[in-house]
Amino acid sequence: MDKQTLEDIARRLLADGKGLLAIDESTPTCGKRFEDYGIDNTEDNRRDYRALLLSAPGLGESVSGAILYDETLRMKTADGTPFPTMMNDNGVIPGIKVDTGAKDLAGHPSEKVTEGLDGLRDRLAEYHAMGARFAKWRAVITIGDGIPSAACYAANAHALARYAALCQEAGIVPIVEPEVLLDGDHDIDRCHDVTEKTLTRLFAELREQQVHLPGLILKASMVLPGKQAARQADVREVAQATLRCLYASVPASVPGVAFLSGGQSNESATAHLDAMNRIDGGAGPWTLTFSYARALQQPALDAWRGDAANVESAQNALLHRARCNSAAARGQYDPAQERQVA
Repeated sequence: MDKQTLEDIARRLLADGKGLLAIDESTPTCGKRFEDYGIDNTEDNRRDYRALLLSAPGLGESVSGAILYDETLRMKTADGTPFPTMMNDNGVIPGIKVDTGAKDLAGHPSEKVTEGLDGLRDRLAEYHAMGARFAKWRAVITIGDGIPSAACYAANAHALARYAALCQEAGIVPIVEPEVLLDGDHDIDRCHDVTEKTLTRLFAELREQQVHLPGLILKASMVLPGKQAARQADVREVAQATLRCLYASVPASVPGVAFLSGGQSNESATAHLDAMNRIDGGAGPWTLTFSYARALQQPALDAWRGDAANVESAQNALLHRARCNSAAARGQYDPAQERQVA
């Protein structure tokens, strides 16, 4: 493991005002999204959709890297250009989702543990040879009656740490993503408590596995009330609670936090990120940026609808959201930007 190389890649991914585009949906999940628009879930359609996103002119000005699904990393454009080559030419670093999904945690109803460690060393070597320079593993933490359990915290933190160690061994920067789900009627204080415990346990396990913290990125949930909560928090309250949680649980040696949108609206995810970067002038120890999937993609999919004639408008929709989030990553977002679609 070359620690300096890992740190250099992490810094490139966290470059000023840049964030990550997550397009790592599995084939079935991509099919569900296509179904809403009457788009057939064929390999060609998946290729065309992801190619239009990754080749959007100037995407690399706001997006430093994109998280891909295994199929996507192996794809070529219609003219035969490998996707990693196309991405690098557009200033976007290729990344890869490597977990195989959240499965039921034995003995713990309603809780999940993420699998995918078997054979991971060999897969990472192959992905590195194909051009991937960072990876992602997502754990799922559910808030409910009597959960999360200690076993859920422990199992997911341990898996994330083992994954991260294997990534760094392969020269790949790990993104560790312990997502605390928004499902439920819990209040913001309950979310804060669970998120802090999740992150505290995660970093204890990362240290146990001797993971080099300056060579990884945390993909974190924002601290929010459950979607069914009687009272929803305002933008500043979410920003303050999220920062308070990070200060209590995330070491300063971690270079950056790339937030997931977690089912928020496009505009809410942007406004919350902006508010965090405005508090104390963004003077915290970490770069705070975005790693959004639907909150970046959805406007592009709305515009494209499977029609080649709509590629330019779809790319403009993606670039608009990327620029809004780039501004938020600098604490310079203005809601008036929402009316400035190219």
